[in-house]
Amino acid sequence: MPTAAQYSLTLQPFTGSPPRTLLSRSPANAQLAFSPFHGEASPLVSATAARLHGGIGWSRNLLGRESRSASVFAVGASPVPDAAPKERPLGLIQTVELVVMIALWYIINIFFNIYNKQILEVYPFPMTISAFQFAFGSIVIFIMWSTNVNKRPKISTSLLATILPLAIVHTLGNLLTNLSLGKVAVSFTHTIKAMEPFFSVLFSALFLGELPTIWIISSLVPIVSGVALASLTEASFNWIGFWSAMASNVTNQSRNVLSKKLMAEKEETLDNITLFSIITIMSFLFTVPITLFVEGIKFTPSYLQSSGLSLREFYARCFLSGLCFHAYQQVSYMILARVSPVTHSVSNSVKRVVVIVSSVIFFKTPVSAINSLGTAVALAGVFLYSRVKRIKPKAE
Repeated sequence: MPTAAQYSLTLQPFTGSPPRTLLSRSPANAQLAFSPFHGEASPLVSATAARLHGGIGWSRNLLGRESRSASVFAVGASPVPDAAPKERPLGLIQTVELVVMIALWYIINIFFNIYNKQILEVYPFPMTISAFQFAFGSIVIFIMWSTNVNKRPKISTSLLATILPLAIVHTLGNLLTNLSLGKVAVSFTHTIKAMEPFFSVLFSALFLGELPTIWIISSLVPIVSGVALASLTEASFNWIGFWSAMASNVTNQSRNVLSKKLMAEKEETLDNITLFSIITIMSFLFTVPITLFVEGIKFTPSYLQSSGLSLREFYARCFLSGLCFHAYQQVSYMILARVSPVTHSVSNSVKRVVVIVSSVIFFKTPVSAINSLGTAVALAGVFLYSRVKRIKPKAE
């Protein structure tokens, strides 16, 4: 097993095609929930609000242009119906913009995963990397608040106390994902994370009393069987990588349940960007002391040089990883403001396929025929799950 000192990072020039190394992550009826398919922090507004641009506010997108977004929703608003309402037809310009945004969302996710994997292969300190990513996001958030790109929120102590458990599980989810990425192939981590719908259904039934329909249960069968088949034939299989990815599924879906259970009775209103911003800052504050206690200070130039790493290349990749980490979630919000939650979930299912295929090509990951079949079955199950969420159970 080569040590970190035997590696060196070389920044590869981009030639227009995706680089060959990187990474990425509602129940449809969530009142205030994060996207369950990927664990990325994208709380859902109601389907009606997303469709009709309810709670309309002006916000600046990543291109610096102002655009309308469904930015404000009540904590404890009406649940998103299982049968999502039809979306308004988009004009040609709006359709082109949406396609570009989805493509950008996919590309940024690919680069994020590649940079993350490249870093963690030569720098086995996932907590430090997670702290850096949260720190980068916090800096961007403070800049946006200070320049009034996003309005600085005024929140109560009681609301902060309510958000606290969400921030804790959000932090754990990102730490565990990075831990898994450092141990196994990117494609395998994302295959395991395809199990998120299973835990979403399980926790919703146990803690919220939301019993799944027969269609949803049927969609979970290929997910579970596909992940099992892929795990049995995975060349990079490692128990730490496997269980950390599985644990990240648990924390991500626990966050969804908590967001509905703890915040359903709150009367304050928060826009989704503000909620994510607060959670990002809290996550940074959590990770700093934990990182110093568990991993120590392993980010200094002297330590990196003693490990045989190029300072310029290493810091550049960390910067780009942090940038992609924050940017892909911002783009996700912009997309969610234009489409229904179900459409967003379907797009995310396709994104997972794109990330897995891209990582396999970039890292030249050895994949057997059975392993490919297991991954394909699991991803097909995720796509099926996102579709059957449209089916509304009959009233008894």
